[in-house]
Amino acid sequence: MSLQLFDLTGRVALVTGSSQGIGLAIAAGLARAGATVVLNGRDAGKLAKAEAALRAEGLKTSSAAFDVTDPAACEQAVADIEASVGPIDILVNNAGKQHRAPATEFPDEAWHDLFRTNVDSAFFMARSVGRRMIPRGRGKIVNIGSVQSELGRATIVPYTATKGAVKMMTRGLATEWAKHGLQVNGIGPGYFDTPLNKALVDNPEFSAWLCARTPAGRWGRLDELVGAAIFLSSSASDYVNGHMLMVDGGMTAAV
Repeated sequence: MSLQLFDLTGRVALVTGSSQGIGLAIAAGLARAGATVVLNGRDAGKLAKAEAALRAEGLKTSSAAFDVTDPAACEQAVADIEASVGPIDILVNNAGKQHRAPATEFPDEAWHDLFRTNVDSAFFMARSVGRRMIPRGRGKIVNIGSVQSELGRATIVPYTATKGAVKMMTRGLATEWAKHGLQVNGIGPGYFDTPLNKALVDNPEFSAWLCARTPAGRWGRLDELVGAAIFLSSSASDYVNGHMLMVDGGMTAAV
């Protein structure tokens, strides 16, 4: 009975920014737990390759190429997915980007671009999906935050601001929508070996610092995010709301 709490069979999940990295790992994990997963990204070619890889495992998946920073595109895509695949039971807001520069030299457009990608997209998607989940009286929304939802770091001040905003958006949506049967939670990944972190992975000095700073003593592996995503997407988390689950090797617990 307890394992059935984590079974996603019959549920439809939409994962944004899922053609690679964290998004693809989570999408694959949800599909392996039984969900029908819709991949999203702006690059149709990368999406097609990701979809083919999951289908080769026998997983139920499709893809939808659209720009999550465009509210009209979000609304149309959600309507299309619900019409062609089925009602969306799970939304994972994973789309994100990074830009590193000292705060005094940070370009205006890069600031706005980070907020469009990391914050606006999560709200636009939650709004479009939430409009449909609320009348059904059920739904899971999982927002991907970061250790930077809690911690600051030099040269990524705007990124930190966006991930703090994602945390508080998660709490606000949970407060507003819990009474309708929705659960809105977040995952705060630590430092994982992903394309977004390539510059850091390739820097021996940073890797040495990271391993010393993290109680687990290493970079995270993408498969180590899957359990948290399944938990927050499944019936096992029906009374969990507004929570940011840190998956960071203990980084935010340590001084």
